Amino acid sequence: MKALPLFTAAFALSLCATAAFAHDPSEKITVLQDQMLKNVPGKKAMMIEVDYKPGQSSIAHKHEGTAMAYVLEGKVISQVKGEEAVTYKKGQFWYEPAGSEHLLSKNASQSKPAKLLVFMVLAPDEQVLIPLKN
Repeated sequence: MKALPLFTAAFALSLCATAAFAHDPSEKITVLQDQMLKNVPGKKAMMIEVDYKPGQSSIAHKHEGTAMAYVLEGKVISQVKGEEAVTYKKGQFWYEPAGSEHLLSKNASQSKPAKLLVFMVLAPDEQVLIPLKN
């Protein structure tokens, strides 16, 4: 696994800065891969693992890049602005176009953990997660 101290620190700080009005502690985020795309100049691909404790949720947010999520473990409730909330179970997935407002992302279980694999495509200067106000 390649170490990404600058990105990881910035991402962790963005989560910590908003944790006060979201939940405590925030979900565990692990950057598995961060790679420039040779066939798409100016873009990079990221692979991120998101681990939720029982009942845990993410803050409402948006991504500047395109995101695709796949449930590795448990069940996750997800809602993008303008759509109904959906519960996804292990093996199911969803797509979020760049700029989508992700209003709800949480572990559907109060007793079991959940885990997502998120694949993103974005420009190197674009933010992975931007907290939404209200």
